[in-house]
Amino acid sequence: MKEFFIADGWYWFLIAAAVCYLVGCFNFAVIISLFKKKDIRSEGSGNPGTMNMTRTFGLKVGALNFLCDVLKGGVPAVVAYFIFKDYVFAGTQIAVSDFARYYFGLFVIIGHIFPVTMKFKGGKGIASTMGLFAFALPCETAWFFPVALALLICVFLYIIITEWGSMGSLLGVSSLAIWQAAMFVVMYSDCLTNPWVIAMLMILLSLNLLTWFAHRKNIYKLLAGEEHRTSVRKRKKAK
Repeated sequence: MKEFFIADGWYWFLIAAAVCYLVGCFNFAVIISLFKKKDIRSEGSGNPGTMNMTRTFGLKVGALNFLCDVLKGGVPAVVAYFIFKDYVFAGTQIAVSDFARYYFGLFVIIGHIFPVTMKFKGGKGIASTMGLFAFALPCETAWFFPVALALLICVFLYIIITEWGSMGSLLGVSSLAIWQAAMFVVMYSDCLTNPWVIAMLMILLSLNLLTWFAHRKNIYKLLAGEEHRTSVRKRKKAK
């Protein structure tokens, strides 16, 4: 493994932050809805995301939007892995790719939720965050993918059974984040106080806080008993 000196390569992370933010600003829900002769921001809840796309256009369009957003969050993580997979931070055994995958993903999610192209009013980041988590570890260790897939299936089953889309989504993101944080705690158990390990865990926490913050209105409605249910079974056909 080669040593990566942050003092010499800091600009890579600055460039990555800018590029990933712009990637996050590209909203598939808006693009797809315009092809359907509507603007999703003027339909239903007004949120340009998978749940509102499903409610407005049906399950197939919602699934397409979900897939696009998953790839938007996952592909940058894979790119980060291949760019930095042969490097460790100088003076440590901490893989640069372990940090970079989530760093890239964080800025994609920030761009998705706060896009400069939409006056900083974007989606809620669930699908892209799930995509990040679904790709981040499996791109290095293939057998982790079934674990990620199993957690995603559990999320969908929860939503189908309870019809609480927002809560199911938030629980799914948190479960994936906790799983990956636990993996890093085990992997770097002998150097948990290292700043790069702490930074990785803080990014995972930040991703959770971002998605929960983006759903704050849904949480208020859930607590007040006013949240609309999301019935997947009733939306197998487009409206």
